[in-house]
Amino acid sequence: MEDVVRAAIAVADAEGLGALSMRRVAEELGISTMSVYTHVPGKAELIDVMLDRVMGEAVVEGEPEARGWRERLEGVARRNWDLFHHHPWVLQVAVTSRPPLGPNVVAKYDRELRAVDGIGLTEVEMDSVLTLVLEHTQGAARRSVEAKQGVRGTGKTDDEWWAANAPLLEKVFDAERYPTAARVGAAAGAAYQAAHSPEHAFEFGLRRVLDGVEALVRERLALPHSR
Repeated sequence: MEDVVRAAIAVADAEGLGALSMRRVAEELGISTMSVYTHVPGKAELIDVMLDRVMGEAVVEGEPEARGWRERLEGVARRNWDLFHHHPWVLQVAVTSRPPLGPNVVAKYDRELRAVDGIGLTEVEMDSVLTLVLEHTQGAARRSVEAKQGVRGTGKTDDEWWAANAPLLEKVFDAERYPTAARVGAAAGAAYQAAHSPEHAFEFGLRRVLDGVEALVRERLALPHSR
């Protein structure tokens, strides 16, 4: 079973989830397709096991905990950012509403909740804060992965794509009619060296999310019953 899961993850990492099949895994291992079925009933069950296995990468037991909740929560975001980039196919799998109830998924949830445990939030607020951070990270990572896939799919960098489409932009964009867009777009383009920077969006958004959580924590600690 271990070899099957490792081979399946390798295929999905290299070629995407669409390339994954029981036959493809069998080819990777040099065995018959029917042999794969002796380890796992089907592709859906295989993906569940794959997902649980890679979720374990975000569980770093024994790692020293940051002293402050903000640093701990930032660590949660960065570990998930790395996870999504190491295994982009995870972004195609629903991991929130009906996750596979494997040991690593449960361990990951418990580990990540510890980042905000004992800081004055209710249990529901702890879950909501973690969900907020993870959803921001997942959305930013999806845009980052899609941008990289776009370069591979078209064979053009962002600079090359914009250079090729500059004549069309000049026809449809009137800087005098849309002065705000012209000013902001030029400043952003100069800063990102592109029309958009997923990395900047992740970093900027993460700081704003943590600022919001900090405001919530202060609000809770200011309540009479929290003293």
